[in-house]
Amino acid sequence: MTSSAEVRQEFDVIVIGAGPIGQTVADRARSGGLSVAVVERELVGGECSYWACVPSKAMLRPVVAVAEAVSVDGAREAVTGAIDPAGVFGRRNRAVTDWDDSGQAKWVENIGATLVRGHGRLDGVRRVAVTTPDDELVLLSARQAVVICTGSLAAAPDLPGIAEIDPWTNRHGTDSSQVPERLAIIGGGPVGVEMATAWNGLGSTVTLIARERRLLTQMEPFAGEFVAEELEKSGVTVRTGTILESVRRPGGTGPVTLMLDDGGKVEADEVLFAIGRIPLTGDIGLDTVGLAPGTWIDVDDTCRVRGVKDDWLYALGDVNHRALLTHQGKYQARIAGQAIIDQAAGRPLDTAAWGPHITSADTAAVPQVVFTTPEAASVGRTADQAAAEGFRTRVVDIEMGEVVTGAKLFADGYRGRARMIVDEDTRTLLGVTFVGPGVTELLHSATIAVAGQVPIDRLWHAVPSFPTISEVWLRLLEAYRG
Repeated sequence: MTSSAEVRQEFDVIVIGAGPIGQTVADRARSGGLSVAVVERELVGGECSYWACVPSKAMLRPVVAVAEAVSVDGAREAVTGAIDPAGVFGRRNRAVTDWDDSGQAKWVENIGATLVRGHGRLDGVRRVAVTTPDDELVLLSARQAVVICTGSLAAAPDLPGIAEIDPWTNRHGTDSSQVPERLAIIGGGPVGVEMATAWNGLGSTVTLIARERRLLTQMEPFAGEFVAEELEKSGVTVRTGTILESVRRPGGTGPVTLMLDDGGKVEADEVLFAIGRIPLTGDIGLDTVGLAPGTWIDVDDTCRVRGVKDDWLYALGDVNHRALLTHQGKYQARIAGQAIIDQAAGRPLDTAAWGPHITSADTAAVPQVVFTTPEAASVGRTADQAAAEGFRTRVVDIEMGEVVTGAKLFADGYRGRARMIVDEDTRTLLGVTFVGPGVTELLHSATIAVAGQVPIDRLWHAVPSFPTISEVWLRLLEAYRG
């Protein structure tokens, strides 16, 4: 590697990637008195801050707020116009600080870490080479650990005609400020259904095409069914069990024609692909430490990379493929950061099950929210997953609009469902799913119950306030008791 200049620096910890996960592990390592360098090739704050969680939720909130108002008699009469795209885009732009990362860069400086801008690559054991925007080569070495937090990017389909259509990804879906008259969305997961909700609310005619037979396949089946039904009621065309075979946009301009496996065609002005993620590990020097570039990084339950000697390399967040969610990556970062501090101090790591250095929630209690109308929220295992793992379970369902007073007051004709999966041997919860308006704020209570393995008998003493939607817990327990 050659460059016009070369700088060598040594730190206790080097973090590659300054998104929320990289920032969190850097902050935790600094709290233990370790020196830290943070390397970032794009914007400090990463995908979540500028093209994913933050802008998408900023765009979705006006759509959900209007839907909630329209569901209440007396309030719906006050909704007299359409959602204003300019207002929504302005709100989004403020949420992402107009894609200016100077505030987050200042935060890195304020915690006492050194920010190195440029493309970072592993360069052998405990070494990172950074090519800066000015073609300077910065060679960093770590006394304790290197932490990979480079994230993922949207998967691109291999389809006839794809090169000529300039497809949207989640980035286009959250940073565009023009409303396409017709938008086709490929993929029925969280990104697909959230983008369908947002752009339909902004005025696009949306067609959602999913290969799977139902939406939100990682949740209980009823969650996807409720969301699909409400999308269709709002005007979205939902086509499940449908495969996109090819696309055409002659000359790269004008409308796009999508050819489907059933012989049908869909015309759209733009096409957004939300078909999954791939790891950003193709050009970060994995080969210099004996790992395969372009792959998900295999880690143990402490997030240390398997196959690398001496326990100095960690991989957090999307790149380890354990749970591709910002909050789970930050959870991993807190645990890994403490592990690095303890290793540096010569303290042994507690690697027993549920110990302080084990990311146990990555398998037992992963919470996820989908901000559609209605909202869908889940934590832990689904009923099918629990059964496949051999648990002896009881599944309890309630229709929230029928038995929860708080739900009835939240929206006229409230429709929603709650499910809890009980491990009959331990009488603790293995998983909980909610779908319905206003359920997102219920999820943390469910997460505590699942992660904390709170016995059913103790949950009876966690009294929900009346008349809130949290009364759902009382109704679930009553249904379980029979």
